[in-house]
Amino acid sequence: MKKLVILVFFGLLLSCQDKEVLLPMASETVVADVNDHSPIYFFFKIENKDTLVDVNRKNAISSTNWLYNIDKRLPLRKVILEVKKLQNKQASSMHKNEKSENYFTYTDTVKKTMAFLAFTKIHFKLEKPDLMVNYFYLDRNDLVHFRDLVFSKNELEAFINKLFIEHKSNIYFAYDKGMSFGKYIEYEFFIKRLLITKKGIYINNNIHYIY
Repeated sequence: MKKLVILVFFGLLLSCQDKEVLLPMASETVVADVNDHSPIYFFFKIENKDTLVDVNRKNAISSTNWLYNIDKRLPLRKVILEVKKLQNKQASSMHKNEKSENYFTYTDTVKKTMAFLAFTKIHFKLEKPDLMVNYFYLDRNDLVHFRDLVFSKNELEAFINKLFIEHKSNIYFAYDKGMSFGKYIEYEFFIKRLLITKKGIYINNNIHYIY
C-alpha cells in the first residue's frame, strides 16, 4: 500500500500529491498518538464558485483506527454528510474492528504538533431538535441561541449555571450548518472547558444537531 507522507506546520498538512489540508487548530492536545491507523483526507475544492469536499479514503482499512484529516475551511454540513457515509461503510464492513476509533486531526498550536480528537461515540443528526429537547444553538458568529434569547458564547457558562430547573435535565448543542469545520472544532474545545456547577444539569455530548 502506498502511504501518503504528511508534514504538519502551523496548521498546514501537505500530501505527496501536491494537495493541502489546512487543519483546525487548538491550544491543547487531547490524544497525542494513535497506533494502527488509516488516514482519510478531506480536501477543500472550489468548482464553479461552489465549495466541494474532495475525499480521499483509498488508504482506509476498516480494521484500523481512522484519522479524519479535514480542511478547516470546509462547510460543516458538507463535511458531516461525508463523515456519515464513511462511518456507515466502516460499520458495514466484514473486516471492521469493534475496538477501532475515529479521530479528527488538528494542530496543537502550543506544541506545534498534530493531535487527535476522538468522535467515535458522537451521533450526528442533520436536523433541528424537536421541541422536547433542551439545546443551545451555536452559530458561526460566536453567538448562542436559546429559545428567544441570543447572547455571546462567553456568557454561556454563567447562563447554564443560573438556569432554573425542576427536574434533572440533559442539555444538547446544535451547530450552524454553514459554519466552517474549523469553527466547529473550536466550539468542541470551548464546550469541553465549560464548568457546570448547577446540580441536575448535564451536558450530553453524544448527539450533535446540525442544521
